[in-house]
Amino acid sequence: MLTNSDLIELTEFRRALHRHPEVSGEEVETAKTIVAALAPMNATRILTGLGGHGVAAIFDSGQDGPTVLFRAELDALPIQERNETIAWPSQTTGKSHVCGHDGHMTMLLALGRLISRRPVARGRVVLMFQPAEEDGSGAKAVVADPAYQEIKPDWAFAIHNEPGTAFGFVSARVGLMNCASLGLKIGLSGKTAHAADPQDGVSPALAVAKLIPVLDALGQGEGGPRNDDFRLVTITHVNIGEPTFGIAPGEAEIFATLRTAGDAGLNGLEATARSLASSVAEEFGLDVTFEVRDHFAASINDPDAYEVAVRAMDAIGVPHGQENVPMRASEDFGVFGWGAKAAMLCLGPGEDYAALHNPDYDFPDDLIPIGSAIFERIARDVLGDAQGD
Repeated sequence: MLTNSDLIELTEFRRALHRHPEVSGEEVETAKTIVAALAPMNATRILTGLGGHGVAAIFDSGQDGPTVLFRAELDALPIQERNETIAWPSQTTGKSHVCGHDGHMTMLLALGRLISRRPVARGRVVLMFQPAEEDGSGAKAVVADPAYQEIKPDWAFAIHNEPGTAFGFVSARVGLMNCASLGLKIGLSGKTAHAADPQDGVSPALAVAKLIPVLDALGQGEGGPRNDDFRLVTITHVNIGEPTFGIAPGEAEIFATLRTAGDAGLNGLEATARSLASSVAEEFGLDVTFEVRDHFAASINDPDAYEVAVRAMDAIGVPHGQENVPMRASEDFGVFGWGAKAAMLCLGPGEDYAALHNPDYDFPDDLIPIGSAIFERIARDVLGDAQGD
């Protein structure tokens, strides 16, 4: 059990992380901070540089048994925080922990304290601090890292805070938890001309005007991602030409986020979007290019891992159900489920709490003991307790 001193120290640690956010791929100082915080816990081994700046702490019982991995994220978001209610705001302009990853890291460090004091009876506990979750590249990079073979888990668990859900309530289900998604950048190239003689150029303006509603119309599937046919296209950015009045544009780009209830559906939606864009480009005499970014696999809860988590929550009195899941939002934790029995749990900070990615969001520190208690009970249920029950 965490002591009052633990909770005070962990709260201060979380707020210190909040002050110094680093976005995907830049988590150098955050990783160093995590390694320093892990040092007193006497982990069997600490791996660094996993998939970029990832950190993994291994607590090995020395006895045969499965490996159970618990994951948190290192990265923040490129969002300017606007929150006058906290005394620990981001000190980095244009970057902030408004998704709660600072809290997720702290829950994992709380688990490390608990396991270091009372080791498990068999197998290994791995605390995985993963980089670059927000752009979908981190989990894939970690799993592809040769060093990951040393910690390749049999079980994997993660908790993400989820505003809109009652405080302390966990939402989870078997099967789909987070949609698959990708960002498709569509480039359209023609030829500039003087604004007085637009006929001398090839403008992408009308093609963009036609393509946006066509892409938007690809969305379908009532009932959200509980429907296997669910798909959604969101236009997130459009740029045409230069901000001037004397030049008819020759270049344009459209950013579209494609989202489906599974990986197979995403492949089909991407193919359709590319085909439509190519057809419109040809109609207006434009060249077209494509680039994929922020590619997230669907996050799928394994039935056995889900049952382990449910038993753990029941044992410690954490309320749970299937409210608000599966989610439209994506999460790259699903990659860990490719080689392990995995489950994502969504922990509520409150039904009226500020939404994720909003500039006034801040992780509620009172979730730290709840999340770490769930993790600890899962670890002891799977691996036993070296000191006995």
